[in-house]
Amino acid sequence: MDLRDRVIAIIAEQAMLEPSDVTPEQSPADLGIDSLGLVESIFAIEEAFDMSVPFNANAPEESDFDISSVAAIIAAVERLVQEQRTPA
Repeated sequence: MDLRDRVIAIIAEQAMLEPSDVTPEQSPADLGIDSLGLVESIFAIEEAFDMSVPFNANAPEESDFDISSVAAIIAAVERLVQEQRTPA
């Protein structure tokens, strides 16, 4: 399972949907994921990829993690994974 599929599976689980029902264009809200579900998704992503996500649930608009759509979340996770693999 590649990164994209893993992120979609995590988001689908939070939305109580099948991964095949989740499209990149959808936002978490489109999928019925509320703020608590979003935080749980972020925790699940952190655990699945063994990383820290720069997301502040109290001020999501100030976070360096785009949650506007499934595609944006996938891109943000890809970027974090890439940064983690590249030594500073």
